[in-house]
Amino acid sequence: MIIFLNRDLGKIYFILALLFFLRKIIVTPKREKSLIVLKGCAYFVGAEVFFRMTKSALSYEVCKYIVILFTLLGIYYKGASGRSYPYFIYLFCLVPAIFVASMTLSFEANFRKNILFVLSGPICLGMASVFCYNRTVSRKQLDDVLLYVLLPLISLTTYVFLYNPSVKDVLSGTSSNAATSGGFGANQVSTALGLGMFLLGARLISGSSKLGIKVLNIILFVAISFRAVVTFSRGGVLVGLLCLTFFLLSYFVNAPIRIKGVILRRVMFFLSVMVVTWVISSNQTMGLIDKRYANENALGEEKKDVTTGRFTLFMDEIEGFVKNPILGVGASRTKDKRIEEQGDGLPTHNEVSRLLAEHGFLGIVILLILVFAPLAYRTQNTKNYYFYAFLCFWFATINHSSMRIAAPAFIYALSLLNITHDKPTIHRKQAIAKR
Repeated sequence: MIIFLNRDLGKIYFILALLFFLRKIIVTPKREKSLIVLKGCAYFVGAEVFFRMTKSALSYEVCKYIVILFTLLGIYYKGASGRSYPYFIYLFCLVPAIFVASMTLSFEANFRKNILFVLSGPICLGMASVFCYNRTVSRKQLDDVLLYVLLPLISLTTYVFLYNPSVKDVLSGTSSNAATSGGFGANQVSTALGLGMFLLGARLISGSSKLGIKVLNIILFVAISFRAVVTFSRGGVLVGLLCLTFFLLSYFVNAPIRIKGVILRRVMFFLSVMVVTWVISSNQTMGLIDKRYANENALGEEKKDVTTGRFTLFMDEIEGFVKNPILGVGASRTKDKRIEEQGDGLPTHNEVSRLLAEHGFLGIVILLILVFAPLAYRTQNTKNYYFYAFLCFWFATINHSSMRIAAPAFIYALSLLNITHDKPTIHRKQAIAKR
């Protein structure tokens, strides 16, 4: 609310938050550093879109760099698992595309800016994965880390409500709406809020049974879900619901029989909350949101392209891979090529096709590592009930929003944590020595 009233204070807040976590990482005892690093990364991942929206960050991509910095500090203080070598190979595979780009990018292109834009996300994923691989945290500590992601998303939701209190006043059709997204890109806001939907939904199902906490979580879930839906950007909402489905299935299957009934009752109640949220969204958008998800325009006519142009970009990048299958066209060259040929520098929406087009055969190697390394790790570490939901968030997000924000990189890395059960406190009677 304060930043909404005075945006200049946003930069001060950003700097204070950065200094706070840097100090905590440095001065915290070594045994607790891993958790502080994870919390620091989580906070800036959750706050990234808010900082961008309010122009509070020092630069557009800075939150990705902060995650890289924090994980590097974590590796310096706590080391890295020797079994994380697939991600060192992954990072190495990113390098050749830089050299190819030095020869293929047009003269007008800003080499440093373009390279950093497309590689900051993948490097962020690699560094976070190296740090997280087989790092031990308890289930409660993981929930605390996810809370650090969630809290800034509540700030984001508050800001969006203040920026646009009345959705009806700014509706203009069924396309993505920047006005209902806090004056920022609807795709990124939807992705961030979709992540908030997933995290809050998981807390509702598996969290505290205290009435006050449940009511608070329900209110927050409805608020975040409503603002996510009325961005009119479907990707983040659908991804959030898909991740929540994976979490529920994993949580239910691994839960003791005695509480499966409780879980089912919570799920039924949660579904009713989702229905209420949709009814509110439909009412506030005068039915336009129903047409949006039915792939119709404001007149009720079906749109020809359900992907809103993404499929064309995807096929354009696949063509680039077919023509340059060995080393690809070079980092950022796909966007640069569109500027040359069409005068339109649309960034890619699909990280899979971008990897193939810009990295060639090494792009296939990268994808194989990213998909199979966590699955192989899962065979020996099965206690992370968020595992499939985390992987789902990463894969689904990079297929509709590429890696524009740090969230898919960091959430992917969390799937590599070694989760332990919280040990109950053992009360021992003091032994009395016999004389």
